[in-house]
Amino acid sequence: MRRPAVLALLAALLLPIAPATAEPATGELRVDQVGYGPAETKVAYLLGRAPAEGARFTVVDARGRTVHTGRAPAPAGSWNAAHPAVHPLDFSAVRQPGTYRVKLGSAVSPEFRIGGGLFAPLARANNEFFQAQRDGEQVIPGRLDRKPAHLADRQATVYAEPEFGGDFGDEILAPLKPIGGPVDVEGGWADAGDYVKFTSNSAYSLAEMGYSLRTRYDRALADEVRFGLRWLDKMWDASSGVLYAQVGIGTGSEEFGFLGDHDVWRLPEADDARPVGPGHPEYFVKHRPVFPANAPGEAISPNLAGRVAAAFALGAQVERDRTLARRYLDEAASVFAKAKTTEVGELVTAFPHSYYPESSWRDDLELGATQLALAGQRLGDRRAKEWTSQAVHWAREYLGGDDRGTLNLYDTSALAHADLARLVPQMRGELVADLRRQLDEGVAGAQASPFRTAVDLTQFDAATKSFGFAATARLHRGLTGDPAYDAFGTQQRNFALGANAWGISLVVGAGSRYPHCPHHQLANLRGAPLRVVVGDGRANLRGAPLRVVAGDGRANLRGAPLRVVAGDGRANLAGRTDGGARILHGAVVNGPNGTANFDGLTPPDGATPCGEPLAAFDTPESRFFDDVSSWPSSEPAIDFTSTAMLAFTLSP
Repeated sequence: MRRPAVLALLAALLLPIAPATAEPATGELRVDQVGYGPAETKVAYLLGRAPAEGARFTVVDARGRTVHTGRAPAPAGSWNAAHPAVHPLDFSAVRQPGTYRVKLGSAVSPEFRIGGGLFAPLARANNEFFQAQRDGEQVIPGRLDRKPAHLADRQATVYAEPEFGGDFGDEILAPLKPIGGPVDVEGGWADAGDYVKFTSNSAYSLAEMGYSLRTRYDRALADEVRFGLRWLDKMWDASSGVLYAQVGIGTGSEEFGFLGDHDVWRLPEADDARPVGPGHPEYFVKHRPVFPANAPGEAISPNLAGRVAAAFALGAQVERDRTLARRYLDEAASVFAKAKTTEVGELVTAFPHSYYPESSWRDDLELGATQLALAGQRLGDRRAKEWTSQAVHWAREYLGGDDRGTLNLYDTSALAHADLARLVPQMRGELVADLRRQLDEGVAGAQASPFRTAVDLTQFDAATKSFGFAATARLHRGLTGDPAYDAFGTQQRNFALGANAWGISLVVGAGSRYPHCPHHQLANLRGAPLRVVVGDGRANLRGAPLRVVAGDGRANLRGAPLRVVAGDGRANLAGRTDGGARILHGAVVNGPNGTANFDGLTPPDGATPCGEPLAAFDTPESRFFDDVSSWPSSEPAIDFTSTAMLAFTLSP
């Protein structure tokens, strides 16, 4: 070879190597970040920046080996201007247990797992959220270093029902009027991101937790159910026939000179230390008012009577201490007997009613009577036959009425139907038909969504309704053996665990991407803020102890599986709940919501600033905002979480 040729070759070798031409961006791949049972329908979604019909996608295992190949079908619909095509990618043929990702062009999904037993850990995580929500003396320190709080509730004053008005029904029109007390209402669970406690919501959650415990026994859940029933027992004064509906008041009044729970962003234990007396603006923050649902001797709003009875009766079914179980049964029977069933009027849920505007109550009485009958049978109570008759009566009243919904805080009929169909086989056909009616409503709604979600993303309660559909599908399958709604139910769970436009799991700690900044006072003030760390380890956001790295610890190269590392360095692998971060582990947030509901939001005074907008995936009608100010999407609640627990417990 001539010398000039050699020099030319050497020069060429020393030139920078041009990067390979990158594949055109295809969009985002969304999956259930926890995973799928081996026999379940498995669908990923390409949130495409352009239509990709016919494009090849693959499923690869943890070693990068291709285990499945397919082609993108026609779009199931459009999402927003930046993502005009959503393609469902079916890979149901992959059944071998393992860890996988989906790839299409340059898009790579989060890791997920296929296997059995994936969802029992999530149910246990949900129970951990209830532990974090504990109020009173018997708190569990947990991840957020809980302290005893609101011990003043042991000597609480009872007040008359507040007068509310205004455009949103939450403006206080008169000073609070004391009418009795003191009463001991210490304990129980804070309802959501604040510290108010509601009998209606707690009873609903206890019923679902009792159902979960009856399905799969867990010692920690049994302890939590007993804790919740201890407080519910305080809220029901059988001697006077008074049921207390609420502890604390969310809404304050500038006109009448007092602050409500929602006006002060603080740790809960700070309230007992407040040096306040009557007339002080913060008096009701420390000395929280108690509001009864009824006067002595009067009947009780039937929704409350039914679901409180159901909670006690389910406690009687799962409690291993027979003496305590019989006490629960007696409490259930006494409150159920006080139900108001004529001239019902506006139901009592919360003060103000606009916080939880429930209108359905026959389903609650069906549920209460059914659970009483089952508890009576277990404990040999002669009243079981009469309770069965009452359950049949209220089931037929519900089935013949116009106020019928699907499983969530406002409708408990699916739980009632599933048990009553076994208790009274003669009614099985009618009850199964109504379960199908509920599921068919969801199926019809899902057909209009490119992500096949049944819920209206312009309304509240997207997460809990999604989990409600998932649970109802499993209840139907367990009752009938019919798999017709299995795929639908799986899709609803998938949506809530990351197979949505925002690519976010609505369960804190579950999957590879979940809410980092919930609208929750305790989590915001005591939780570890999150950050992303670049390859050299320097902080990218705020310097808080959480980083994203590739699966092997190197930078996140294309295709490298991601993991989230908590403050103590333990990994939150996709498909596993977070093992060590100071987060509100297991909490379920509201989810996407109507765009108008976010107008004018600002961080609460005293909150630790945090948040991550996901505006690229919003539509003009709906959005999800992971931010401390974003109560319409990022606030957790006990009823959201108990419905998820039920769905996870019933999952294969």
